[in-house]
Amino acid sequence: MAQTNVDMGGHMQVPPQQGGGRFAFDLNSLPKLQSLPSPLELIQLVRSSMRPWTVFFNVQNFKTAVSMQRLTGRVKRNLSYFQSNYIFVFVVLMIYCLITSPLILFVLGGAALLCHRLRARNTNITVMGNQLTPRQQIIAVNLGATPLLFLVGAGAVLFWTLGASCFVIASHAIFYNIDAIVTEENEGFLAEVV
Repeated sequence: MAQTNVDMGGHMQVPPQQGGGRFAFDLNSLPKLQSLPSPLELIQLVRSSMRPWTVFFNVQNFKTAVSMQRLTGRVKRNLSYFQSNYIFVFVVLMIYCLITSPLILFVLGGAALLCHRLRARNTNITVMGNQLTPRQQIIAVNLGATPLLFLVGAGAVLFWTLGASCFVIASHAIFYNIDAIVTEENEGFLAEVV
């Protein structure tokens, strides 16, 4: 066999190590989140695209699908067409769960009040030699409230809400015959969805 010589020479530069060790994380490397809409804008967007409740609850339009192919198309179109209504159903079920769980309301109210007072005071505090800004203090309050929420049953409420919402939304999307409400003005929209 013949020996082959490969030139492995070159100049490699190791990137400089940033402070903080092996698991350092630079917050400046995150993309700016300025393009996200505010919660008020999201609420207005959902309200503007909400369908009339008389159409949503029209019991004459509830029918079984003829075939599996029609069922999948129906579900896709219903989820697109009634998306804002389904979001509203989820929010109403979540509010119902919070109202019927006074301990969760107590913990959420206490955390919200404490965060409001920290924001209003707007002063740094020193904890074990480290300065904490008001923003860091609010994060600490929310992190401290998380285990309390799970102790008072927020996990069960969250999963009950998700389960009930999925059941109600899936039932409506499966049985609501959206073809019965197709008009010329929204026929183009429905054709794009499928």
